[in-house]
Order: sequence, then C-alpha cells, then structure tokens
Amino acid sequence: MTTAIQLTPQDTIERGLALAAAGGADGCVVIVAETSSANLRWANNTLTTNGAMRGSSVTVIATVGAGEGTAAGVVGRSSVTDDSLREVVSAAIATARGSSPAEDARPLVDGSVGADWDAEPDETSVSVYSSFAPALGETLQKATKESRWLYGFADHEVITLYVGSSTGLRLRQALPRGHVTATGKSGDLSQSAWVGAATRDFTDIDALALDSELTRRLGWASRTVSVDPGRHATVLPPAAVADVMTYLYWYLDGREAFEGRTVFSKAGGGTRIGDALSSQPVNLRSDPQLPGLETFPFAVARSSGGSSSVFDNGLTLTATDWIRGGKLENLMTSRHTASLIGAQAATPAVDNYVLSVDGATGSTDDLVAGLEHGLLLTCLWYIRMVDPQTLLLTGLTRDGVYLVENGEVTGAVNNFRFNESPVDLLARFTAAGATVPSFSREWGDDFSRTATPPLLVPDFNMSSVSQAS
Repeated sequence: MTTAIQLTPQDTIERGLALAAAGGADGCVVIVAETSSANLRWANNTLTTNGAMRGSSVTVIATVGAGEGTAAGVVGRSSVTDDSLREVVSAAIATARGSSPAEDARPLVDGSVGADWDAEPDETSVSVYSSFAPALGETLQKATKESRWLYGFADHEVITLYVGSSTGLRLRQALPRGHVTATGKSGDLSQSAWVGAATRDFTDIDALALDSELTRRLGWASRTVSVDPGRHATVLPPAAVADVMTYLYWYLDGREAFEGRTVFSKAGGGTRIGDALSSQPVNLRSDPQLPGLETFPFAVARSSGGSSSVFDNGLTLTATDWIRGGKLENLMTSRHTASLIGAQAATPAVDNYVLSVDGATGSTDDLVAGLEHGLLLTCLWYIRMVDPQTLLLTGLTRDGVYLVENGEVTGAVNNFRFNESPVDLLARFTAAGATVPSFSREWGDDFSRTATPPLLVPDFNMSSVSQAS
C-alpha cells in the first residue's frame, strides 16, 4: 500500500514535467492554482454565516510532435497527490497522441525562474474584514432601528498561480480580489435597492457609505411612478455601464471577428480594426499593472480558443489599447490568431479594463442634475445575447430604476426589459463623467477589475415593462 503524498505547487510542477518527459511528451506546461477565500453573508439585518476555504487545481498540457504536426492534450484535476499526478500526466499525453495536429501550435514560451518562485501560496482569512465587519454591524443595527432590511455578501480570495514548462519557464503570481454586494429593502419589502463595490483588500470599502447610498435610493422609492416602455433619456452609473461594457470586452475576439461572426467583422471579410466605432473620444484599455486593478502579467490558457492558446502560457502581457479616440485599435489574439488576421503582435486578453472619455469629469449625480426628464438606471441583470453581428443584448432592470425631473430624482419607476448594443451606446451617448472603479451587478463575481464612467444615453431602449422585482 502506498501513501498519498501531497505535493507543494513547485513539486507538482517539477514532478509533472519529469513524468511528461519520461512518458515521451515533446513539451509540457503545468499550471497549479492555489485559492484561499473568506466570506461573510448577512440577511434580515443579521450576520448569518462566515467561513474560510482553500482549494487547488492542476492542469497539465502535453505536446507531441514538432512544427505544424504538433498536437496538444490538456487534462485538469482538483488537487492531486504524487500518485494521482502520474495518471493526469499520462492522460494528457494520451490525449495529445490521439489528437490531430493543433492549428494554433507554436513553440512553447521560453523563460527563466521568477524571483519569488520558491514562495508558498498566499492566503486570506476573515481577518481581512477587521475594519469592514464592525462598520457592517453598525449598518445592521441602524437598519433595524429605521425599519429597513439589509441583505448582502462579501467575498475575498487570493489566487496564487504557478506556471512551469519544459522550456525552463517558472512563474509565480499571487493575486487578491474581493467584492461586496448589498441589497436594501423597505420595511414592507415593497421596494429594494442595490449597491456593490470591488476591492483588493477591503481597506477601501466603507460600509457606512454603502448603506447611506442604499438609504438614499430607498428614500427615492417612497414615491412610485408608472412609466411606459420606449426610448428614454437615461443616466447609467459606472456599475450599469460595466454591466453592458464587460460583454463588449469579452467579444473582442480576433478569430471570430476575422471569420465574420461578430460586430467587429468587416463587411466583405477581415476585421474592423482601424474603423471608428464612435465619434466621441472613447478609450477602452487594459494593463496588467493598472493601480488598484492589477492582474496576472502573463497569459494563462487552460484551453485554446479564438483569442487564446495553450501554447501561449507564460506569454508576457502588456498594456493594450482596444479602442482609442473612438477607433478600434486591437482585438484579442493568440500568437496564431495574430498571424491569421495580419496583426503585428499577439494581444491576449487581460483580466481588467478601463473605459474612459477624454476630458470627461463629474459624477453620476452631476449627470442627473443636468437631465430635465428621464431615468436613472442603477443596475441590470439576466443579460443575454440577441445578435452577435450587432452585439445586441437584452436583459432586465433590477433594484432601482428612478424618475428624474428637472435635475432631481423624484421617485422609483417600474422595471423594464431592455434591448441595446454596447457598441451603439458608445456611438450615441451625449455626456459622460469621470472614470472610477466599478463593480458589475451581472458579471462582477467573475470579472471585477473594471473602471468605467457614468454615461447619459438620450434614447436608451426600454423595450417593454417587466414584472420582475
């Protein structure tokens, strides 16, 4: 009987690479992700649960053959032992041998051993809430006294990623990420409002300020007004802008655009790189080193797709302009896709983005103050694709759509179903505010490193009334 030995991330990678070489693989990449998380949950003005968790995963990418005949096999597992790692590596090699040559085959990325390669995985714990939790307790007590109800969730995680390859590449990066979402309801549960925020360490999250905003929005809802569907002048705060622009960001796929399947495809063939998407000075940019939005500085791909390739693991990521001055500058590409579409260099996806408008200043409140009659739309949900050729999206409003009259919010209105394209919104908005860190209600759990401005759209399409609440 053998004893299952739990390996360190570094041992897992070195052992996996050695097993791959012994098993006849011509190349290999091993990715180990160690995750540590801690969360808080509250409901009915009471903290209900808190806990901490740890997890790990291992992905082995084995290649066989050379040049255009290279095939890859990818096998992933949750935490493995010394015994089970052999099975994972063998399965990856077998998969590669049973696969056709990979269209995206490229030499594995060269590299050296990173300075912190030998470090242990970083961890988080409930102590990350040492400042947030007491303030949260104050808001729960305050809500009880004011006959309001609070519900919410706070989560913090640290992912430590280790990447090693048969070319000598050894990379390690620890990345923290957190967020809080909170919903407030009136005492009779007839009205609700939502706020959310992203963070790296919860030192910049002000629970009292979040509760103050919830209280303000519930106050607006003391008057309710029925509004017909149609095109309405609408202010979208940064959170709502992130709801729709994250979808745009994910669809910047160079391969799909080149093949004529998306809004970024050029009529007659090719892509729209170089085309103006907006007459406004709009910019969409990613940078793994953005202060406060830092993310992994190298490519990580557990499968190949239009804009990613398992052969690109470890490729250095740099600042990339996707849209600059309203013009489409780049699409997401692997090294293979870049060659296919005629791009000068690969521009893989980066796990953040900043949307900005040159010269724009002010806040959501400033845009509301300048609106004679229209709506304030705080967040969206259940967003789905209708037409990839135009990036037309549909979805619902939720937890706060408000009537604006003469520059003031005067009441809450019914929910709607909307139909809009974020590409069209960039061409049609008439005013914008300063870009600030934002948190998407719809996508923030998975993609929280965003910064967006508030926007005023003169004709946002509320296509029908929704009974959702």
